[in-house]
Amino acid sequence: MNKRPVTQTGKFTFAIFLAACVLLGQMLSNRHQANAYSLNSKNPDRKAIITVAYTTYEWWLLTWNNSQLICQMYIEHEGWPHPEEVKHFCGEKISADWLATTPCTFSEEITKAEQCPGLYLHLASITPGEREIEVTLLPPEVFIDIAECDPQPPENRCNTQPKLHLVAEEPLPNEHIISIQGTIGSDYFSCRGDECTVPLPATGMNGIQVTFWADSSYGDSTELFTAQIRVVPWGDFVAPDVETGDTPQWYVDVLSSQYLRKVESTCSQIWSAFPPVGGPPAWLSSPDHPDALISTQPYYYLAGSLISQGVVDAGSCPGGGLQPSGVANQCGLEVARPALNDWQNQFDSEIIRVAKETGVPAQLMKNIFSRESQFWPGYSINYKEGGLGHLSDLGADTVLLWNPDFFTQFCPLILDTTICQRGFGNLDISEQEMLRGALVQKVSAACPECPLGIDLREATFSISIFARSLLANCEQVGQIIYNTTRRAAGEVSLYEDLWRFTLINYNGGPGCLSGAIERTISSGYLLTWDNVIQHLEPGVCQISIDYVNDIAYSPEVLIATPTTLPQPESVQPTATPNIEPTTPPTQVQPTPTPPVDEGYPPPNETQPGAYP
Repeated sequence: MNKRPVTQTGKFTFAIFLAACVLLGQMLSNRHQANAYSLNSKNPDRKAIITVAYTTYEWWLLTWNNSQLICQMYIEHEGWPHPEEVKHFCGEKISADWLATTPCTFSEEITKAEQCPGLYLHLASITPGEREIEVTLLPPEVFIDIAECDPQPPENRCNTQPKLHLVAEEPLPNEHIISIQGTIGSDYFSCRGDECTVPLPATGMNGIQVTFWADSSYGDSTELFTAQIRVVPWGDFVAPDVETGDTPQWYVDVLSSQYLRKVESTCSQIWSAFPPVGGPPAWLSSPDHPDALISTQPYYYLAGSLISQGVVDAGSCPGGGLQPSGVANQCGLEVARPALNDWQNQFDSEIIRVAKETGVPAQLMKNIFSRESQFWPGYSINYKEGGLGHLSDLGADTVLLWNPDFFTQFCPLILDTTICQRGFGNLDISEQEMLRGALVQKVSAACPECPLGIDLREATFSISIFARSLLANCEQVGQIIYNTTRRAAGEVSLYEDLWRFTLINYNGGPGCLSGAIERTISSGYLLTWDNVIQHLEPGVCQISIDYVNDIAYSPEVLIATPTTLPQPESVQPTATPNIEPTTPPTQVQPTPTPPVDEGYPPPNETQPGAYP
């Protein structure tokens, strides 16, 4: 049998055949795998050229004495040119001469216009025209919701297994959404059209990441949106070997800018941290009605203030109901009870309103006001602290730097808009000091000419600013943790502990918190409350521990004290906290530390809200 020699052409043909076989094999082996392709790589610009009509008005600036043409101006609005426009076209000197010109009025000395000094305006021509301008078109967007159940905050509980419902919107006429795509964890999904409903699997306590986008007939896609979704089944029904009559329940929480439902806490979005399953504890709750915030606490300082200002007559009590320090004695407190209860609850409606507007827990705000001022906003030896929350210069600095939306609204009230456009961090020191002082003064309710020496309208207004101050502190806490761990705050710490860290940041300052977090991580510990407070610097920083425990008080919480740390046992500093499911917490009304018989001393002004 004769063997045929293999030519170079044959080798080349065989190589092509072999490559084709390999490629075909790969295609067949992956035929069940869905590929997630977006049109983003070929996005056309969402721009449009439109024709608009306009009118040009030509104005001449002439001299009265000989009608000499001094300057020409072209504007596109009806009416006289504005002084700024005259300065732009003619220069500062000519503009000043024109502004200094008085009306030409005939008199015995002036019998004709040529005798008048100065300049006058003359409308030379009116010319209509058209021009083409480029405009940016609105992009498509995708929103998410929960289907098959109606989770109501704060529990967010479902009796049927929830599904994820996605809705895409295309704002351009004559265009439509082709498809919605995404991934739940590593599982890909795709739906035709502008709506999509997909099942949600049970997740761990830290949830699962969902990525989603939509493709448009315009030829582009939405941006890539993300969500962190937690679905926790509750009860024995999830155990396959156990027969039970338990009603199936699922707790559902969603963290995403695209979530259509109300989000209970804005800070949970900032941190990417889920609240406890079944809703937050009492001190971080936001009831729907002011009645749920009603308190009847025996505030000795508040009672003393009401007696001192003549709201309460305690003349029948020893010392007129007051101790030498100005706080009420026990008799004064009892006499002041009705007025005391009314006063401490008069701000509840506004606290609820602000909580709904900002997402800051209502009970948290009320607890802080209790600790800082005992609801008497007129008290402040230190003039640099104001409002129910005793906002200080440091607190004002935080809200102006870390809450850009608030800065954008507040700054133009004090400084020129062009200066505000630089941002708070880029302002001169004097400008920053001016804004800080103005903000503290704005929330201060001290008013010598007002009844009781307090402007209750300003006290109420301070609640909204204080909530935004807390949001700014949430942002700062998230950044401090990220700078240390390179992970989102919710990945390395729990929701409740993050709020405690925020209170440390508000009371002790970011230096106290950042130092403690750095030392906790470098020692090999997780970022829990118990671990972090062990690493707070002695002195002012550790005073904040009692401050936080007073605000987060409930029967289950013990006052923490720094102790010597044990040696770490191979703990990863940035490991995700491991929490076992527990029964959703019972709502407990937070109460402050019980007073002693001789009454509370007034708040310590050197450390906001701290008691000696």
